[in-house]
Amino acid sequence: MEVNPPKQEHLLALKVMRLTKPTLFTNIPVTCEEKDLPGDLFNQLMRDDPSTVNGAEILMLGEMLTLPQNFGITSFIQLHSPLSTNIFLGETFSSYISVHNDSNQVVKDILVKADLQTSSQRLNLSASNAAVAELKPDCCIDDVIHHEVKEIGTHILVCAVSYTTQGGEKMYFRKFFKFQVLKPLDVKTKFYNAETDEVFLEAQIQNITTSPMFMEKVSLEPSIMYNVAELNSVNQAGECVTTFGSRTYLQPMDTRQYLYCLKPKKEFAEKAGIIKGVTVIGKLDIVWKTNLGERGRLQTSQLQRMAPGYGDVRLSLEAIPDTVILEEPFHITCKITNCSERTMDLVLEMCNTNSIHWCGISGRQLGKLHPSSSLCLALTLLSSVQGLQSVSGLRLTDTFLKRTYEYDDIAQVCVVSSATKVES
Repeated sequence: MEVNPPKQEHLLALKVMRLTKPTLFTNIPVTCEEKDLPGDLFNQLMRDDPSTVNGAEILMLGEMLTLPQNFGITSFIQLHSPLSTNIFLGETFSSYISVHNDSNQVVKDILVKADLQTSSQRLNLSASNAAVAELKPDCCIDDVIHHEVKEIGTHILVCAVSYTTQGGEKMYFRKFFKFQVLKPLDVKTKFYNAETDEVFLEAQIQNITTSPMFMEKVSLEPSIMYNVAELNSVNQAGECVTTFGSRTYLQPMDTRQYLYCLKPKKEFAEKAGIIKGVTVIGKLDIVWKTNLGERGRLQTSQLQRMAPGYGDVRLSLEAIPDTVILEEPFHITCKITNCSERTMDLVLEMCNTNSIHWCGISGRQLGKLHPSSSLCLALTLLSSVQGLQSVSGLRLTDTFLKRTYEYDDIAQVCVVSSATKVES
C-alpha cells in the first residue's frame, strides 16, 4: 500500500494585509428627558465621555479614530471567500506584504513576487524583483504595493515566495487572495444638438455607494475638434458660484446633473462644414474623496454622439426677430450649406402660405455652391395673421440633378398688432 509523504512545512511565513485608513469612532447615545427618573445623569455622562463631540453628544459620530479591527493579521480572506471591505473602481489599492523567518536557520535567496490577476490581464506589483541574499531567524522582509484599480469585478492577488534552505534545497510556495472591485458611480450622458453646430452634453452622476462623496472635480476633456464651456456655475455679485451651492457633497443614491456646451473649432468647422456621422466628443474626468480623504478618480471612455443628418443641403437661421408687427415687413438671414461631395447650382423659390408672405423675386439664381461651402441670404417676409406663425415655403432646386429640397417649419415668430406693440 502506497502512502503519501507528509506535507513539508515551510521555513517562511507569509502575511498579507490591506492598508486602510482608520474610521471615526461611533457610540450609541443613551439619553432621556429631564422629567424622567435619571434626570440629567445620562446627559452628564455623555458630556464627560472623551470620545464624544463637545456640543453634539447625542450624535453617534465621535471625534476619535478607530484602527481596523483586523490589523496585524491577514486582512484578506483566502481564495473562494469574500473580502469584507469594499474596494471601488478608481480608488488606490494598497497592501502590506510581510515574509517572516519562523525557523531557527538562515534562509538564502529569498524572492517575493506579487501579481494582480484581473479578468483581462496580469500585473506585476512587486516593488523590486531582486532576490534578498539571506534572511536570519525572526527577521522579515516587508513590502508595500499600490495599484489604481481600473477594472470592475473579481481581482486575485497572487503572492509567491521562493527561497533556498541551508541544505541547498530550493523551496517555493504561493497564496491567493481574492477581493471584489465595485462600481462607485453610475454615469449617464445625453446629447442635445442645437440649430448651429453646437452640442450640449448633460452628464448625470449618481453615487451608488453607501457613504457620501466629496466631488472634487467633474470636467469634460473635449476631443481635438471641439472647445468646451462648462455651464455649471452662475455669477452672483461678481463671484462665480456653482449651481450646486457651497456644499459639493453627493449623498448615497443622490444624482447630480452637469451641463457642457461644445463648439467645433474654427479650423475644423471651415474645413468640414459640418461634422458627419459618429463624432468623438471627449471624455469625462471625475475626481472624488470619501471618508477620511481617500481619493478616487474615474475617466469615462470616449463619448460619441450621432451627428444629425442634414441631407445634401442644410438650411439654418442666422438671425430672426422674436416678435414682428402685423402686416409690416420683417427680415431674416438664412445660411445655406452644401453638405454633399459635389458642386450644386441652386435656384431659390419662395411659396406663400396663408399667414406668411415672402417679399422678393422667386426663382432667382443663387449660383454654384461648392462642397462644404456656405452662403448667407437676407430675406424679407410679411405676416397677415396674428399669433404664433410658422415660417415655411422655401424651396431650393439643384439644376444639375433637377432635385428640389423643401423647407417648411423653419422657425416661428410671434405676430402682434401695432397697438399691442406700443402698449408692451
